[in-house]
Amino acid sequence: MVDQIVMPRLGDFMTEGTILKWNKSLGEKVGQGEVIVEIESEKLNYELEAGSDGVLHTIANEGDVVPVDGVIGYLLSEGEAPPAPQESSSLPTRPDSRRAVSKTSDKRSGPGIPSTPGARKLAAKLGVDIEQVTATGPRGRVIEADVRSFAESQDSAPDSSVPRGLPAASSTDAISGMRKSIADHMRTSLSNTAQLSFFMDLDVTEAQKLRKTNSSKGGTTLSLAHVLTKACATALKRNPALNTILLNGDILGFDEVNVGVAVALTDGLIVPVVRNADDKSIEEIATETNDLADRAKAGTLNPDEVLGGTFTISVLGVVDGFTPILNSGQSAILGVGRSIEKPVVRNGKVIVREMATVSLTVDHQVIDGAVASSFMRRLQQLVEHPGSLFK
Repeated sequence: MVDQIVMPRLGDFMTEGTILKWNKSLGEKVGQGEVIVEIESEKLNYELEAGSDGVLHTIANEGDVVPVDGVIGYLLSEGEAPPAPQESSSLPTRPDSRRAVSKTSDKRSGPGIPSTPGARKLAAKLGVDIEQVTATGPRGRVIEADVRSFAESQDSAPDSSVPRGLPAASSTDAISGMRKSIADHMRTSLSNTAQLSFFMDLDVTEAQKLRKTNSSKGGTTLSLAHVLTKACATALKRNPALNTILLNGDILGFDEVNVGVAVALTDGLIVPVVRNADDKSIEEIATETNDLADRAKAGTLNPDEVLGGTFTISVLGVVDGFTPILNSGQSAILGVGRSIEKPVVRNGKVIVREMATVSLTVDHQVIDGAVASSFMRRLQQLVEHPGSLFK
Protein backbone atom coordinates (compact mmCIF):
# COMPACT_ATOMS: atom_id res chain seq x y z
CA MET A 1 0.00 0.00 0.00
CA VAL A 2 1.38 3.41 -1.00
CA ASP A 3 1.19 6.21 1.57
CA GLN A 4 1.86 9.68 0.26
CA ILE A 5 4.09 12.08 2.19
CA VAL A 6 2.85 15.61 1.54
CA MET A 7 3.94 19.13 2.45
CA PRO A 8 1.93 19.96 5.60
CA ARG A 9 0.18 23.28 6.24
CA LEU A 10 2.11 24.92 9.09
CA GLY A 11 0.41 28.31 9.06
CA ASP A 12 -2.98 29.88 8.39
CA PHE A 13 -1.83 31.37 5.11
CA MET A 14 1.08 29.09 4.25
CA THR A 15 1.25 28.24 0.55
CA GLU A 16 4.58 26.41 0.29
CA GLY A 17 7.42 24.97 2.36
CA THR A 18 11.10 24.14 1.90
CA ILE A 19 12.67 20.71 2.39
CA LEU A 20 15.53 21.37 4.81
CA LYS A 21 16.77 17.85 5.46
CA TRP A 22 15.75 14.25 4.89
CA ASN A 23 16.46 12.40 8.14
CA LYS A 24 16.05 9.04 6.43
CA SER A 25 17.64 7.84 3.22
CA LEU A 26 16.03 6.69 0.00
CA GLY A 27 15.11 3.01 0.37
CA GLU A 28 15.48 3.02 4.16
CA LYS A 29 12.87 1.28 6.33
CA VAL A 30 11.11 3.67 8.72
CA GLY A 31 8.68 3.11 11.55
CA GLN A 32 5.48 4.99 12.29
CA GLY A 33 6.25 8.09 14.34
CA GLU A 34 9.89 8.38 13.27
CA VAL A 35 11.02 11.80 12.06
CA ILE A 36 11.66 11.48 8.34
CA VAL A 37 12.09 15.05 7.10
CA GLU A 38 12.67 18.59 8.40
CA ILE A 39 10.56 21.31 6.78
CA GLU A 40 10.83 25.10 6.92
CA SER A 41 7.92 27.51 6.51
CA GLU A 42 7.53 31.24 7.14
CA LYS A 43 6.42 30.37 10.67
CA LEU A 44 8.72 27.65 11.93
CA ASN A 45 10.89 24.64 11.26
CA TYR A 46 8.99 21.38 11.65
CA GLU A 47 9.95 17.72 11.97
CA LEU A 48 7.49 15.61 9.99
CA GLU A 49 6.90 12.10 11.32
CA ALA A 50 6.05 8.99 9.33
CA GLY A 51 2.34 8.24 9.40
CA SER A 52 2.92 4.51 8.97
CA ASP A 53 5.62 1.88 8.65
CA GLY A 54 7.22 1.55 5.24
CA VAL A 55 10.18 1.96 2.91
CA LEU A 56 10.99 5.59 2.12
CA HIS A 57 10.94 6.81 -1.48
CA THR A 58 11.70 10.52 -1.88
CA ILE A 59 10.77 12.65 -4.88
CA ALA A 60 11.72 16.08 -3.47
CA ASN A 61 15.32 17.02 -2.74
CA GLU A 62 16.75 19.07 0.10
CA GLY A 63 16.32 22.73 -0.78
CA ASP A 64 13.24 22.14 -2.95
CA VAL A 65 10.22 24.42 -2.45
CA VAL A 66 6.95 22.48 -2.51
CA PRO A 67 3.34 23.76 -2.42
CA VAL A 68 1.16 22.83 0.55
CA ASP A 69 -0.29 19.32 0.03
CA GLY A 70 2.29 18.67 -2.70
CA VAL A 71 3.73 15.15 -2.65
CA ILE A 72 7.35 14.99 -1.46
CA GLY A 73 7.69 11.23 -1.14
CA TYR A 74 6.06 7.88 -0.45
CA LEU A 75 6.09 5.14 2.17
CA LEU A 76 5.98 1.82 0.32
CA SER A 77 5.55 -1.79 1.27
CA GLU A 78 8.74 -3.81 0.94
CA GLY A 79 9.34 -4.63 -2.72
CA GLU A 80 6.60 -2.26 -3.90
CA ALA A 81 7.38 0.10 -6.79
CA PRO A 82 6.69 3.83 -6.41
CA PRO A 83 3.95 5.43 -8.52
CA ALA A 84 4.94 6.75 -11.93
CA PRO A 85 5.92 10.45 -11.98
CA GLN A 86 3.09 12.79 -12.94
CA GLU A 87 3.00 16.29 -14.38
CA SER A 88 1.53 18.41 -11.62
CA SER A 89 1.61 21.90 -10.19
CA SER A 90 2.43 20.28 -6.86
CA LEU A 91 5.81 19.08 -8.04
CA PRO A 92 8.73 20.67 -6.20
CA THR A 93 10.55 23.67 -7.57
CA ARG A 94 13.97 25.04 -6.79
CA PRO A 95 14.57 28.47 -5.31
CA ASP A 96 15.56 31.08 -7.89
CA SER A 97 19.31 31.35 -8.13
CA ARG A 98 20.78 34.70 -7.22
CA ARG A 99 23.27 34.30 -10.07
CA ALA A 100 22.71 34.24 -13.81
CA VAL A 101 24.07 31.08 -15.40
CA SER A 102 25.09 30.77 -19.02
CA LYS A 103 27.86 28.16 -19.26
CA THR A 104 27.13 24.69 -20.58
CA SER A 105 29.01 21.48 -19.96
CA ASP A 106 28.68 17.80 -20.79
CA LYS A 107 29.29 17.11 -17.08
CA ARG A 108 26.52 19.39 -15.89
CA SER A 109 24.37 17.72 -13.22
CA GLY A 110 21.00 17.56 -14.91
CA PRO A 111 17.94 15.95 -13.37
CA GLY A 112 19.30 12.45 -13.90
CA ILE A 113 22.67 13.03 -12.22
CA PRO A 114 22.70 12.65 -8.42
CA SER A 115 24.15 14.95 -5.78
CA THR A 116 25.08 14.49 -2.14
CA PRO A 117 22.77 15.78 0.63
CA GLY A 118 25.51 18.15 1.77
CA ALA A 119 25.83 19.57 -1.73
CA ARG A 120 22.08 20.13 -2.02
CA LYS A 121 21.94 21.84 1.37
CA LEU A 122 24.90 24.09 0.52
CA ALA A 123 23.38 24.95 -2.86
CA ALA A 124 20.13 25.98 -1.20
CA LYS A 125 22.03 28.13 1.30
CA LEU A 126 24.07 29.87 -1.41
CA GLY A 127 21.18 30.24 -3.85
CA VAL A 128 22.87 28.06 -6.46
CA ASP A 129 20.87 26.06 -9.02
CA ILE A 130 22.52 22.69 -8.46
CA GLU A 131 21.49 21.47 -11.92
CA GLN A 132 23.99 23.97 -13.38
CA VAL A 133 26.94 22.65 -11.34
CA THR A 134 29.61 20.46 -12.94
CA ALA A 135 29.80 17.10 -11.13
CA THR A 136 33.25 15.77 -10.16
CA GLY A 137 32.34 13.40 -7.32
CA PRO A 138 32.27 9.60 -7.31
CA ARG A 139 29.92 8.09 -9.90
CA GLY A 140 29.23 11.54 -11.32
CA ARG A 141 27.69 12.98 -8.15
CA VAL A 142 27.75 16.70 -7.35
CA ILE A 143 29.65 17.22 -4.09
CA GLU A 144 30.01 20.24 -1.79
CA ALA A 145 33.32 21.26 -3.37
CA ASP A 146 31.59 21.45 -6.77
CA VAL A 147 28.95 23.79 -5.37
CA ARG A 148 31.56 26.03 -3.71
CA SER A 149 33.63 26.15 -6.89
CA PHE A 150 30.60 27.10 -8.96
CA ALA A 151 29.55 29.79 -6.46
CA GLU A 152 33.05 31.30 -6.41
CA SER A 153 33.22 31.36 -10.21
CA GLN A 154 29.90 33.18 -10.38
CA ASP A 155 30.97 35.63 -7.66
CA SER A 156 34.00 36.60 -9.74
CA ALA A 157 31.87 37.35 -12.82
CA PRO A 158 30.65 40.92 -13.22
CA ASP A 159 26.98 41.40 -12.27
CA SER A 160 25.32 43.67 -14.79
CA SER A 161 22.31 44.14 -12.51
CA VAL A 162 24.31 46.15 -9.93
CA PRO A 163 23.79 49.90 -10.53
CA ARG A 164 26.81 51.74 -11.86
CA GLY A 165 28.77 53.78 -9.35
CA LEU A 166 28.34 51.42 -6.40
CA PRO A 167 31.49 49.98 -4.83
CA ALA A 168 32.18 46.26 -5.09
CA ALA A 169 29.94 44.33 -2.69
CA SER A 170 31.80 42.79 0.23
CA SER A 171 29.19 40.04 0.50
CA THR A 172 26.16 38.72 -1.36
CA ASP A 173 23.47 36.80 0.46
CA ALA A 174 20.41 35.35 -1.22
CA ILE A 175 17.07 36.00 0.46
CA SER A 176 16.04 32.47 1.32
CA GLY A 177 14.44 30.30 3.97
CA MET A 178 12.48 32.04 6.71
CA ARG A 179 13.66 35.49 5.61
CA LYS A 180 12.26 34.94 2.09
CA SER A 181 9.00 33.63 3.52
CA ILE A 182 8.65 36.70 5.73
CA ALA A 183 9.44 39.01 2.80
CA ASP A 184 6.79 37.32 0.63
CA HIS A 185 4.32 37.43 3.52
CA MET A 186 4.85 41.17 4.08
CA ARG A 187 4.53 42.01 0.38
CA THR A 188 1.31 40.02 0.18
CA SER A 189 -0.08 41.78 3.25
CA LEU A 190 0.70 45.25 1.90
CA SER A 191 -0.64 44.51 -1.58
CA ASN A 192 -3.91 42.93 -0.42
CA THR A 193 -4.91 45.36 2.36
CA ALA A 194 -5.56 49.07 2.86
CA GLN A 195 -3.39 49.62 5.92
CA LEU A 196 -4.06 52.62 8.14
CA SER A 197 -2.25 53.37 11.42
CA PHE A 198 -3.20 55.27 14.56
CA PHE A 199 -0.83 56.40 17.33
CA MET A 200 -1.46 57.09 21.01
CA ASP A 201 0.66 57.78 24.10
CA LEU A 202 -0.43 55.64 27.04
CA ASP A 203 0.29 56.54 30.66
CA VAL A 204 1.59 53.21 31.96
CA THR A 205 2.71 54.48 35.38
CA GLU A 206 0.01 52.69 37.38
CA ALA A 207 0.20 49.57 35.21
CA GLN A 208 3.94 49.34 35.88
CA LYS A 209 3.39 49.69 39.63
CA LEU A 210 0.78 46.92 39.70
CA ARG A 211 2.93 44.77 37.45
CA LYS A 212 5.89 44.99 39.80
CA THR A 213 3.74 44.40 42.89
CA ASN A 214 2.06 41.33 41.44
CA SER A 215 5.38 39.96 40.14
CA SER A 216 6.80 39.95 43.66
CA LYS A 217 3.66 38.37 45.10
CA GLY A 218 3.02 35.60 42.62
CA GLY A 219 6.56 34.58 41.71
CA THR A 220 5.89 34.98 37.98
CA THR A 221 7.77 37.86 36.36
CA LEU A 222 5.23 40.05 34.60
CA SER A 223 6.12 42.50 31.84
CA LEU A 224 4.28 45.45 30.37
CA ALA A 225 3.75 43.31 27.25
CA HIS A 226 1.78 40.80 29.34
CA VAL A 227 -0.39 43.61 30.73
CA LEU A 228 -1.01 44.98 27.24
CA THR A 229 -1.87 41.53 25.88
CA LYS A 230 -4.56 41.19 28.54
CA ALA A 231 -5.75 44.76 27.91
CA CYS A 232 -6.00 44.15 24.16
CA ALA A 233 -7.93 40.91 24.65
CA THR A 234 -10.36 42.67 26.99
CA ALA A 235 -10.78 45.64 24.63
CA LEU A 236 -11.42 43.30 21.70
CA LYS A 237 -14.45 41.83 23.49
CA ARG A 238 -15.87 45.37 23.59
CA ASN A 239 -14.78 46.07 20.00
CA PRO A 240 -15.20 42.73 18.17
CA ALA A 241 -14.86 44.31 14.71
CA LEU A 242 -11.07 44.20 15.19
CA ASN A 243 -11.17 40.52 16.11
CA THR A 244 -11.84 39.48 12.53
CA ILE A 245 -10.28 37.89 9.46
CA LEU A 246 -10.85 38.95 5.85
CA LEU A 247 -10.99 35.81 3.73
CA ASN A 248 -12.12 35.56 0.09
CA GLY A 249 -14.19 38.72 0.37
CA ASP A 250 -15.92 37.66 3.61
CA ILE A 251 -15.32 39.15 7.07
CA LEU A 252 -15.14 36.33 9.60
CA GLY A 253 -15.88 37.33 13.20
CA PHE A 254 -14.88 35.25 16.23
CA ASP A 255 -16.00 34.88 19.83
CA GLU A 256 -12.57 33.54 20.78
CA VAL A 257 -9.82 36.13 21.20
CA ASN A 258 -6.56 34.49 20.10
CA VAL A 259 -3.68 36.94 20.42
CA GLY A 260 -0.50 36.33 18.44
CA VAL A 261 2.62 37.61 20.20
CA ALA A 262 5.53 38.37 17.87
CA VAL A 263 8.85 36.80 18.91
CA ALA A 264 12.12 37.86 17.29
CA LEU A 265 14.48 35.08 16.16
CA THR A 266 18.04 35.34 14.89
CA ASP A 267 16.88 34.76 11.31
CA GLY A 268 13.36 36.16 11.33
CA LEU A 269 10.13 36.48 13.27
CA ILE A 270 7.55 34.02 14.56
CA VAL A 271 4.12 34.67 16.07
CA PRO A 272 2.94 32.02 18.56
CA VAL A 273 -0.68 32.36 19.67
CA VAL A 274 -2.18 32.76 23.15
CA ARG A 275 -5.65 31.28 22.79
CA ASN A 276 -8.68 32.68 24.62
CA ALA A 277 -6.49 35.42 26.06
CA ASP A 278 -9.53 37.32 27.35
CA ASP A 279 -10.40 34.43 29.69
CA LYS A 280 -6.87 34.20 31.17
CA SER A 281 -5.28 36.17 33.99
CA ILE A 282 -2.18 38.25 33.38
CA GLU A 283 -0.18 35.63 35.30
CA GLU A 284 -1.50 32.86 33.04
CA ILE A 285 -0.75 34.94 29.94
CA ALA A 286 2.78 35.61 31.22
CA THR A 287 3.46 31.92 31.91
CA GLU A 288 2.13 30.82 28.53
CA THR A 289 3.82 33.62 26.58
CA ASN A 290 7.21 32.97 28.21
CA ASP A 291 6.93 29.25 27.44
CA LEU A 292 5.93 29.89 23.82
CA ALA A 293 8.77 32.40 23.35
CA ASP A 294 11.37 30.02 24.81
CA ARG A 295 10.25 27.15 22.59
CA ALA A 296 10.02 29.43 19.55
CA LYS A 297 13.67 30.36 20.00
CA ALA A 298 14.56 26.70 20.48
CA GLY A 299 12.63 25.73 17.35
CA THR A 300 10.36 23.29 19.19
CA LEU A 301 6.92 24.87 18.68
CA ASN A 302 4.10 22.71 17.35
CA PRO A 303 2.33 23.90 14.16
CA ASP A 304 -0.95 24.38 16.06
CA GLU A 305 0.77 26.91 18.33
CA VAL A 306 1.28 29.39 15.47
CA LEU A 307 -2.15 28.90 13.91
CA GLY A 308 -5.47 30.57 14.61
CA GLY A 309 -4.43 34.08 15.64
CA THR A 310 -7.21 36.68 15.34
CA PHE A 311 -5.17 39.71 16.50
CA THR A 312 -1.44 40.37 16.92
CA ILE A 313 0.70 42.42 19.31
CA SER A 314 4.32 43.29 18.49
CA VAL A 315 6.65 44.84 21.07
CA LEU A 316 9.88 46.71 20.26
CA GLY A 317 11.17 47.96 23.58
CA VAL A 318 14.04 50.06 22.20
CA VAL A 319 12.15 52.51 19.96
CA ASP A 320 9.55 55.13 20.79
CA GLY A 321 7.09 53.88 18.18
CA PHE A 322 6.74 52.09 14.86
CA THR A 323 4.15 51.07 12.27
CA PRO A 324 3.58 47.30 12.30
CA ILE A 325 2.43 45.46 9.17
CA LEU A 326 -0.70 43.33 9.37
CA ASN A 327 -0.49 39.58 9.43
CA SER A 328 -2.19 38.38 6.25
CA GLY A 329 -5.94 38.13 6.75
CA GLN A 330 -6.05 39.77 10.16
CA SER A 331 -7.83 43.10 10.53
CA ALA A 332 -5.62 44.68 13.20
CA ILE A 333 -2.21 44.60 14.89
CA LEU A 334 -0.87 46.64 17.82
CA GLY A 335 2.73 47.87 17.93
CA VAL A 336 4.22 48.79 21.31
CA GLY A 337 7.27 51.00 21.74
CA ARG A 338 9.41 51.50 24.84
CA SER A 339 8.07 53.00 28.07
CA ILE A 340 9.98 56.03 29.30
CA GLU A 341 9.49 58.84 31.79
CA LYS A 342 8.24 62.04 30.16
CA PRO A 343 6.91 65.39 31.34
CA VAL A 344 3.14 65.67 30.86
CA VAL A 345 0.62 68.37 31.72
CA ARG A 346 -2.13 67.42 34.18
CA ASN A 347 -4.53 70.00 35.62
CA GLY A 348 -2.28 72.80 34.45
CA LYS A 349 0.82 71.34 36.10
CA VAL A 350 3.83 69.62 34.58
CA ILE A 351 4.47 66.21 36.15
CA VAL A 352 6.61 63.22 35.23
CA ARG A 353 4.82 60.03 34.17
CA GLU A 354 5.94 56.80 32.52
CA MET A 355 4.60 56.83 28.98
CA ALA A 356 4.55 54.32 26.11
CA THR A 357 3.61 54.96 22.48
CA VAL A 358 1.37 52.36 20.87
CA SER A 359 0.36 52.15 17.22
CA LEU A 360 -2.66 50.36 15.86
CA THR A 361 -2.59 49.28 12.21
CA VAL A 362 -5.93 48.20 10.73
CA ASP A 363 -7.22 47.08 7.37
CA HIS A 364 -9.36 50.02 6.23
CA GLN A 365 -11.31 47.60 4.03
CA VAL A 366 -12.75 46.19 7.26
CA ILE A 367 -12.18 48.79 10.00
CA ASP A 368 -13.23 52.43 9.85
CA GLY A 369 -11.42 55.17 11.75
CA ALA A 370 -14.21 55.60 14.31
CA VAL A 371 -14.12 51.89 15.18
CA ALA A 372 -10.32 51.93 15.52
CA SER A 373 -10.52 55.05 17.71
CA SER A 374 -13.10 53.36 19.96
CA PHE A 375 -10.74 50.42 20.48
CA MET A 376 -7.85 52.78 21.28
CA ARG A 377 -9.93 54.69 23.84
CA ARG A 378 -10.97 51.46 25.55
CA LEU A 379 -7.35 50.26 25.56
CA GLN A 380 -6.27 53.57 27.11
CA GLN A 381 -8.90 53.28 29.86
CA LEU A 382 -7.83 49.76 30.74
CA VAL A 383 -4.10 50.52 30.81
CA GLU A 384 -4.30 53.84 32.65
CA HIS A 385 -6.76 52.43 35.22
CA PRO A 386 -5.47 48.86 35.33
CA GLY A 387 -7.06 47.54 38.52
CA SER A 388 -9.63 45.40 36.67
CA LEU A 389 -6.91 43.72 34.62
CA PHE A 390 -5.24 42.25 37.71
CA LYS A 391 -8.38 40.75 39.26
